[in-house]
Amino acid sequence: MAGIKAIALDVDGVLTDGGVWWGPDGAEWKRFSFPDIMGVSLARKAGLLVTLISGEDSPLVDRFAAKFNLADIAKGCKDKAAALRGFAERNCLALEEICFMGDDVNDIAAMELSGLAAAPANAQPAARAKADFVSAASAGNGAVRELVDLVLSGKFCPRRTTQEA
Repeated sequence: MAGIKAIALDVDGVLTDGGVWWGPDGAEWKRFSFPDIMGVSLARKAGLLVTLISGEDSPLVDRFAAKFNLADIAKGCKDKAAALRGFAERNCLALEEICFMGDDVNDIAAMELSGLAAAPANAQPAARAKADFVSAASAGNGAVRELVDLVLSGKFCPRRTTQEA
């Protein structure tokens, strides 16, 4: 995709199906799909920067980030727009060069800042309404892979320029 140099992803409800399992010992489990894992891998191999911006401060976010050597992530994030701006500044990117995929109202401000806003098929209606791209797949079931394939295809242009943002 011409112009997109980075993909920022919410975790719960984007990379996962939004569910969580709590074990009797307090352990937390989340499910990640291999199509989405391959999507992140393909994005990285193509030279795109990938970051995670999560409202949760979960060690599972760290584990996913470590698997893909994603050093610049935000967790326990209450202001995802600020996190996206910080990521852009640290990586010398314009906001329109970043795609953000989110699924709920706490993602909308970041979606509005990004050059390409995306949402999984089962995102909340408010997030889908702000998205330039809504995947056919649901969260945690290939939505990220669809987004990566679209970005790498070059068939979708960012919706605004720096002057418009």
